[in-house]
Formats: sequence, C-alpha cells, structure tokens
Amino acid sequence: MTDLVANLVARARVAQRAFEASASQELYRLAAKAAAWAIIQPERNAALAELAVATTGLGNTADKIAKNHRKTLGLVRDLMAASTHGVIRDDAATGITEIARPIGVVGAVVPSTNPGATPANNIINALACGNAIILAPSPKGADVCALLLQHVHSELAKLGLPADLVQMIPAPVDKAKTQALMKAVDLIIVTGSQDNVRRAYHSGTPALGVGAGNATIIIDETADLPAAAAKIAQSKCFDNATSCSSENVLIIVDAIRPAFLAALEAAGGMLLDAEQGKAVKSALFAGGKMNRAMIAKDLPAFLAAAGLEAAPGAKFALMEGEGIGPDFPESGEKLSLLLTHYRAADFAHAASLAEQVLRNQGAGHSVGLHSADDARARHLADHLPVCRVITNQAHAIATGGAFNNGMKFSLSMGCGSWGGNAIDDNLHHRHFVNVTKIVRPIPEHIPSLEDVFQDYWDRVGQ
Repeated sequence: MTDLVANLVARARVAQRAFEASASQELYRLAAKAAAWAIIQPERNAALAELAVATTGLGNTADKIAKNHRKTLGLVRDLMAASTHGVIRDDAATGITEIARPIGVVGAVVPSTNPGATPANNIINALACGNAIILAPSPKGADVCALLLQHVHSELAKLGLPADLVQMIPAPVDKAKTQALMKAVDLIIVTGSQDNVRRAYHSGTPALGVGAGNATIIIDETADLPAAAAKIAQSKCFDNATSCSSENVLIIVDAIRPAFLAALEAAGGMLLDAEQGKAVKSALFAGGKMNRAMIAKDLPAFLAAAGLEAAPGAKFALMEGEGIGPDFPESGEKLSLLLTHYRAADFAHAASLAEQVLRNQGAGHSVGLHSADDARARHLADHLPVCRVITNQAHAIATGGAFNNGMKFSLSMGCGSWGGNAIDDNLHHRHFVNVTKIVRPIPEHIPSLEDVFQDYWDRVGQ
C-alpha cells in the first residue's frame, strides 16, 4: 500500500468511528442529504456538468445536469423510506432482531462517463449507512470528483461532520494507487471498466462490481410504433449514449420492420445504407478498440470521423448488423449514437437473436421489449440471461430507476452470475450495511417425516 493511500484510509477510519459513535438515523439521513445537496444545488450542478464535458469530452452538459438532478433526487427519495441504523427488523415469530451496522470504509472506483453522478450516488449511500468513503476517479474525471468533494465538504461542515468522511485519491490517479485502495478498505464498489471489476474481485477485499451493458431491445408486431420510436430516440440520445443502459441493439419483427424504421426516422434516426454502415463500423472499431474520437459525441462529429455527414435533423444513426458475435463488433456495446438493428421473422426468432447478442456481450444486464403482450415479457424473463426486462420504456432512463417504475435509483446495475457479479439488483443502500442478528429461542417445531416426505412417497413410494 502506498503511503498516500494508507494515510487516506487511516484518516477515513478515524472519521468513520466518530461518525458511528454519534450515530442516529436522523444524522445518517442528514449526512446523505448534505452530499445530495452538494450536487443537486442548481449552480453547482451546472458547474459540475460543464466541467465533466470539458474534461472528459463525453456527453453533453444539459443531459448531465438532468442526470445529476434526477438520479440524486430519486436516490434521496428512496433513502427517506429506508432504515439504515439500529433495529431495522424485529420479528417475534422467529425471535430474530436485525440491527444495521456500518461496513466501515468503502472504496469506490468510478468511471469517466458519469464523473459527477456516480461518485455522488456512492457517497450518498455510504453516508446514509454510517460509512466513510474514498473515491478512485478515472484520470479524466478527477477534476470533477475534486470539485464535487469541495461541495460535499462544505455541506458536511454545516452538520459538524469531518471532511475525512469523504475523500478521493488525488490526481494523478493510477492503477497502483487504485489497487492499494482496493486492498485497504472494507468494501470496494466498482462501476465502469471490466478490468477494474476483475481486479477488485482479486483484491482480497469484499467487492461489488457491475457488468457490461449492451441493452438489446425487441420491437414486436403489437407495439405502439411511434411511442416506441420516441422512447428509443429519447433514451439513445440522452447524454450522447454514455449510459450502460443506452439502447445498443434493436431486433425488429419483420411484420412491422418498414413501418418502424420509418418511425425511427421520424424520431430523428438516420438510416445508414450498407456502405455507410461499413464506413462507420470501420472507423468506430479501428484497431480492435472503440475510437475515442467517436465515443459519446454529437452525431455530426461522430459521423465526420467516418467521413460522413449527418442528415438534416438527424440525432442518431442506425445500421443493419452483419452478424452477431466477436467478429461483428456492431453487435456489442458502442457508447455512441449508433444503433444496430436486426431482422426477426417473429417474436420467437427475436428472443433467440436477443439471447445470442447478450451471451456475446451484456449478459445479465437487461433486455427491453416494446409490446402490448405482457406474456412476452414473462417469456424473456424465463429464458434470457438478464436481471431486468424493461417494458415499453425509455431504456436508459428506466433501468437505473425512474419516478414511474419501482426500480431503485442507481448508476450501477448488478448483472448476477450471468455478468460475473455478486449482485443482481441495482446497487443501493442495502449493499452498504452489515446486518447483525439477535437470535432468541422460540417454541420448538420439529416436523414429522410424513409432514416432509408424504408427497414424495405418494409419487415414488418409500
């Protein structure tokens, strides 16, 4: 462990113990709200969003302002109903009392795609559960993280809480310091790079990482086509597709394919012909990696890198996929205003194609469905390797929690065993606490063999 990281962790432990010693549910909630106000206050929000775009070159300011506001407001709303201190459950029937306890010092590795919203989300959850937190920002996101922490410290001071509850590895941030942090803290949260997720799992510290996105969306013959197109356009264009939940692949049932492509054009889509598609694909995946000059850029800049011009009024581009799998990178996550679409003979074929796409990349994350037939959502939930089936919604806005669905507000989506993750839920406060259980004796209940085995005996005999 470097001396710098050791010092950060030592200071965090002192601050966390003092925080826990004076703990109450009210104090934890106020601390969380202090961190939330640090980013959601309008002038600060705007400055953080502007700095994020200027330093990372990713996304756009207006949408980052909206994301910072909506994600933070939704998270605080969720926490208002949460119990994170003291007795959180007392069950006379089982004789068990559950008590929430802080984990201690949390380390969080956060991405450049959301350098304000993601660290704020982690800070708020950590403080709401009585923890200290140390952030390891991406190099490009370090300035945004530093500014955010200035605001957080200012708000914590109003409550008489120490600044050392919320710290970051100062720039320059590198892998050695991040790895040292992973080994020194009590829990590590990783959002973004799958390399960072793997390193966290190998650090020896309990780790919660989230999987890669590659949101795949089915549009069937029962869908409301204009509504589906509008939601896909809204979601795909939001913050220039920086979200892991941004639509990447559309699978369109043949019966409505021409009409739906027309609806997408009306919603701002630019349909690329075969040659244009090849040019974009070649430029975006040059050298086997995504071209940074095209990631999360406005459409004119994105297409210019491929030698193309955006059609008047176009907001995003669509190309027909040539195939699915490692040899066809267009079937994977693109972090750009490019959608790949595939043809499906019917819903069953569409579901099969979606499974192929997700098993190639994005397993565990999510699938979307635009349909009037809710039974088809159940079919996808029963058969596809996903933790979320998002129906008739703007995917990037719905997956991480929305005011019109019941998902927890989060910027980190667990992908379960399919995505190599320990959690299959949206990362939320429950992942930031330990629960101690008092276990009392209750009247003994021992079932008879007949109670347990009679149905088995009836079927196969004794």
